[in-house]
Amino acid sequence: MIRRSRLRASLGFMFSAAMLSAGVASLIASPYAALADSAPHTVTLQEDGATLVLTTHAPTVDALLAQRGIVLHADDYVYPAAAVPLSDGLAIEYRAATPVTIVRLGRPETVVSSAQTVADLLDEQQISLGINDVVTPGLDAAVPRDGIVRIVRLVTWQRRTERIVPHATLYRLDVSHPGRRAHVVRQGRSGLRVTITSFTQRDGGPIEKRVRTYLARAPHERIVDDALGPNGAYGELDRLALMRYGFIARSKVQMIATAYTAHCDGCSGRTAIGLPAGPGIVAVDPRVIPLGTRLYIRGYGFALAGDTGGDIRGNRVDLGFASYSAAMQFGRREVTVYTLK
Repeated sequence: MIRRSRLRASLGFMFSAAMLSAGVASLIASPYAALADSAPHTVTLQEDGATLVLTTHAPTVDALLAQRGIVLHADDYVYPAAAVPLSDGLAIEYRAATPVTIVRLGRPETVVSSAQTVADLLDEQQISLGINDVVTPGLDAAVPRDGIVRIVRLVTWQRRTERIVPHATLYRLDVSHPGRRAHVVRQGRSGLRVTITSFTQRDGGPIEKRVRTYLARAPHERIVDDALGPNGAYGELDRLALMRYGFIARSKVQMIATAYTAHCDGCSGRTAIGLPAGPGIVAVDPRVIPLGTRLYIRGYGFALAGDTGGDIRGNRVDLGFASYSAAMQFGRREVTVYTLK
């Protein structure tokens, strides 16, 4: 009896030990069994900009990345966290950290980052920008992988100068009022020319300069009408020369000039073109110089071919004077006659 009880006890102990061993073995093997027998999940993986839809038996985010041969490093970006279990519809984002060179004040520094934009990179590296700093590429641009981000300290300033542009004076020949003094038809107005000089300095280096000039206010020319005055005025006009009036000579001819006055016996005082005879009105042969032609006569001045005469034939011209004494003083001489355009 005693032996039988011991045998039963021994058998019971052996059975209990066997059951305990089986239970421990089952607990040890359970994680691998769970991995092998877990239900599949369909997830979305955004990997360095590429989006993939995957069906996997991996239980966690890091297990899924390991299946794809991705080894996580400290600077890599992964969301959600690596230990988060997978579930259907879970969106996972992964960016590998890569080297980026940041150049500040001409000094390069290489960092390893998984930042998505340049702004995120600078924030991650605790880099603050000044008001004169310019970043290339821009803050919203993607971080250039294995590339360069430049921060340039850009200082700019300008200098403005103004210069008065004097107005010109336009002299016009007025043939409709013989003997009248010169008078101003319109007052002139000076113009204004502005020069903007822009200066630029990058990172304390050489100063670059750019100059821009523009006409802020255009000048208005002064207009003066020079009338056909006495012969003395013609001498002055002769000295001032043709270019003062902007006339261009069409032709030049040598002629024999005589003088006349409007105050003579039998003279009507009116010319063939209807203007009063006198200074500035000359008689010509219309076959040589058409009536109405503007002339410049060396030693006499500006004139208008406005009359004819019985003795004025060929290269002859008769010049009007204000007085008999002035006409006699001029006499008869050879002159150069310019026809004007």
